Amino acid sequence: MLQADWDRTFSEHSYGFRPQRSAHQAVARAQQLITSGHGFVVDIDLEKFFDRVNHDILMGLVAKRVADKRILKLIRGFLTAGVLADGLISATEEGTPQGGPLSPLLSNLMLDVLDKELETRDLNFVRYADDCNIYVRSRRAGERVMASIEGFLAKRLKLSINKAKSAVARPSERKFLGFSFTGGKQPRRRIASQSLARFRSRVQAMTRRTRGKSLTQIIEELSVYLIGWRGYFGFCETPSVLRELDQWTRRRLRAIAWKQWKRGTARFAELRRRGVGRDLAAQTAGSPHGPWRFSNSPALTIAMLNAFLASLGLASVAVAKAA
Repeated sequence: MLQADWDRTFSEHSYGFRPQRSAHQAVARAQQLITSGHGFVVDIDLEKFFDRVNHDILMGLVAKRVADKRILKLIRGFLTAGVLADGLISATEEGTPQGGPLSPLLSNLMLDVLDKELETRDLNFVRYADDCNIYVRSRRAGERVMASIEGFLAKRLKLSINKAKSAVARPSERKFLGFSFTGGKQPRRRIASQSLARFRSRVQAMTRRTRGKSLTQIIEELSVYLIGWRGYFGFCETPSVLRELDQWTRRRLRAIAWKQWKRGTARFAELRRRGVGRDLAAQTAGSPHGPWRFSNSPALTIAMLNAFLASLGLASVAVAKAA
């Protein structure tokens, strides 16, 4: 009930934890602002926002919208209920419980104060939860905005900026909700380097050659992750990166198969069974090189075509179905 009543009053520049709004919409809006000539971003990261929310300030904002004292008492109790750890309850004197059903709405209420201030200053910005990007036309303007907003947050909301994670820079040098942007007059959405690194780390863990699982089992688990990842990062406009990730993932699976075939005789038999010529199969099976090197060899590529891996259920991050 509170969501329905409050949400219609929130800023149109706020996209996080709101009905009919998404991270993709926030990224697309940021791209529009960059394309329109706002070549610098004031990237603001709030210092442990969900842990540092001031209860008195937040309850003051709630009280302006809710007259029923029973509801106010209930919300205050939600904020101060404490945290149970190792059988002991620790009091919570500030912050909102992360994962709690009311926390997203309360965080938007708190940061709506920032939104309204930015609107009053006629600044172009996009906010998703505690991740706020303000777009300006020059570095000097960005530095002025950064200093001014830092003071406003400290004085009005008792919140501080994480200076190590905040900066005034070109949008291509920063990340926003897992994405970044290419340079030039027509910037394209691309996947941030940190997001790509996390993808590789996760896939590496799932495709370790010492997991003791069959190739089919690994592909089944891996595909669940790939489909979810594609659902979010498929929003990028750099398809070549997605194709490269697919190629790298398939190579790791071929290395698993080569490892599981173990000895030269078994490897020769598997290669022959899968259509590799006798001479190439013999040359490959008798080589002393390791699985990763052979995962990109002509013989293993023939033996485990992309279509074969797709038939085992391997998903693709580049297209709807693996080719």
